[in-house]
Amino acid sequence: MQSSALADLDALLALDRAHLIHPVSPWRKHEQRGATVLTSGCGAWLTDATGRELLDAFAGLWCVNVGYGQESVVQAAAEQMRKLPYATGYFHFGSEPAIRLAAKLVEITPPSLTRVYLTLGGSDSVDAACRLIVQYYNSIGRATKKQFISLQRGYHGSSSVGAGLTALPVYHRGFDLPLATQHYIPSPYPYRSAAGSDDLSIIADNVAALRAKVFELGAENVAAFFCEPIRGSGGVIVPPKGWLKAMSDAARDLDILFVVDEVITGFGRTGPMFACEAEGVDPDLMTLAKGLTSGYAPMGATLLSEKIYAAIADGAPAGAPIGHGATYSGHPVSAAVALEVLRLYDEGGMLAKAQQLAPHFAAALDGLRDHPLVGESRHRGLLGALELVSDKATKRRFDPALGLADRLFDAGYRNGLVFRAFADDILGFAPALCFSADEFAQMSERLAKTLDDVLAASDVRAALR
Repeated sequence: MQSSALADLDALLALDRAHLIHPVSPWRKHEQRGATVLTSGCGAWLTDATGRELLDAFAGLWCVNVGYGQESVVQAAAEQMRKLPYATGYFHFGSEPAIRLAAKLVEITPPSLTRVYLTLGGSDSVDAACRLIVQYYNSIGRATKKQFISLQRGYHGSSSVGAGLTALPVYHRGFDLPLATQHYIPSPYPYRSAAGSDDLSIIADNVAALRAKVFELGAENVAAFFCEPIRGSGGVIVPPKGWLKAMSDAARDLDILFVVDEVITGFGRTGPMFACEAEGVDPDLMTLAKGLTSGYAPMGATLLSEKIYAAIADGAPAGAPIGHGATYSGHPVSAAVALEVLRLYDEGGMLAKAQQLAPHFAAALDGLRDHPLVGESRHRGLLGALELVSDKATKRRFDPALGLADRLFDAGYRNGLVFRAFADDILGFAPALCFSADEFAQMSERLAKTLDDVLAASDVRAALR
């Protein structure tokens, strides 16, 4: 970089340190480290402010499903901005993109879902679901049903309510969470299940855990069970096939609402348009975001069954508003972006291409199973992980004092590869649906070198058994 460009970058980094709060970051450590400034993206590639090119194997934050620089998406946003940059949904106003998007979502999601509230993102979608569930039970005269159940290691955003459904300590510490109405059951975790556990026993044990928790709390007090089809931020934990359907059936039998959080798994990430599709699951509510707009504009959605919608609509006093809303709900520019992104998945052939190339992704991860650091490779569609262990026989994790996650991320960056490095030494991957076979090969090569680079450290080698 030229000296003037370096000076400009240094000035920008100083402003970042002084003023910008980054999400889910150690604030003082960030001030010391400084930001990694990204300047452009094209397809599956990013470029940072120093000119380094990076293969993004995490699609931004599980969201840039169609890849960077899709001109038709940019044009959809620009045209809508020129025509109508904003339209409120209050006072019975609406806009064509928002109306058409709601109809499209009902068309492509499970048949049980007929109504759409457009949100600002995933956390907002979960928060809306929680509020509307409370409203629903109050409307039908079952006001004692206020307890919520979710999965250990599950993630449901970082809103004031959703962060309590999230069962990861970092989202609770200092925030007085979880709430007294929020409870967890074990997450189905095949790699760390009891020795000899097969898929059917893992599913049966999880169903039994849900039943036991509902019995403990009293079915008359339990409102809903929230789950991700695959745990995302909890470590990309892939449950056995059939698990989602079994939990859905159990929730119905227990007379509690079944809420599927497809913020990460939706829009082709696991193969079909939605993970629910693969198991024929019809949830009572579904939360969406990320791939809805491929990250090009903020937007999410909370979808409801007709039963829930009608109960809330009819339970309010005649003419009285339902007191939930936001200034940017149904934003016409975001909705126009979402409609074009959905077109790319279907008519643009992106969903079909991702399904065709998913075996290349699987091979890239599975090919590293014999690496000394790797305990397990797991994946479904274009969502996967490597779990690293210090002892393959016992599946023992590394000592957190090694700081392995940061070292892995930094080594990956030096090798031109972006992925998610979780604190418990799980590497998460969510490549864009536009990845090519050659890019999967490059991902494999760069990932192998990253693991080798970290293994070369004497303290890491010494930790192995």
